[in-house]
Amino acid sequence: MGELLEQLAGMVPGHPWLVAFAKAREAEADAGRLGTDDVGDPVHRLTDEELERLASGFMTIRDEEPADDVGDWANAVIALLEDEIRARP
Repeated sequence: MGELLEQLAGMVPGHPWLVAFAKAREAEADAGRLGTDDVGDPVHRLTDEELERLASGFMTIRDEEPADDVGDWANAVIALLEDEIRARP
């Protein structure tokens, strides 16, 4: 996963919250459950543009990574991002 996070960071340089978001999702995947700290979740600090860029980065990871578990993880994150985008005013 570390390599994927580096790849994501390279896609959106200068946006530390994007990497923080990805790391939070990685921790959830490792724990096998969703985090419960909604207030501290980096996703709430991202602008709409950053959310779109993050989703695009995960789509690239999903499309380029041959491992099924990585593709499944990326799809789950994409779904969460899409939900966040739709929930915003």
